Parts: sequence; structure tokens; C-alpha cells
Amino acid sequence: MDFGITTIPVITAICYLAGLTAKASALDNKWIPTLCGMFGGLLGVAALFTVPDFPASDFITAFAVGAVSGFASTGLNQVVKQLSE
Repeated sequence: MDFGITTIPVITAICYLAGLTAKASALDNKWIPTLCGMFGGLLGVAALFTVPDFPASDFITAFAVGAVSGFASTGLNQVVKQLSE
């Protein structure tokens, strides 16, 4: 089964959940975007080695794709927050 580009929204969703977990902890809120970006980058590198059709072919690109997905989870959180107000 080929996942390919589908892994990017999955990384975003996992980072979103990690951000919600960090928000519930004692961690200062200013670190949540950094946490999501770094966690997404690490997930991107992990996906490079585990997902056959991952849309990156080297370490740096995989980290960048994952980090952008992690930062997108922070933006998604803000969209949900703004629309609910």
C-alpha cells in the first residue's frame, strides 16, 4: 500500500495533537510552535526511511517537509480558534 503524499497531513495531525498535549502541560505556550516544527521535522525524517513514496529524497528535504507540516498544525490551531470566537 502506497501512502506517499498522504503522510503530510498525517504528520500535521500528529503535530497538532502534540501541540494540544504541550498546551495541557506546564510548558510555556511560546514554545509550542517550535515543538511542533521540530517534532514534525523528526517525523518527516522518520517517514523518509519508512514510507516508500514519501515526497522527499534526502534528509534535509524530508526534515523541511515535516517541519512545515508541524508549523501548519500551529496555523490550523489558530484557524480553529479564530473561527470558534
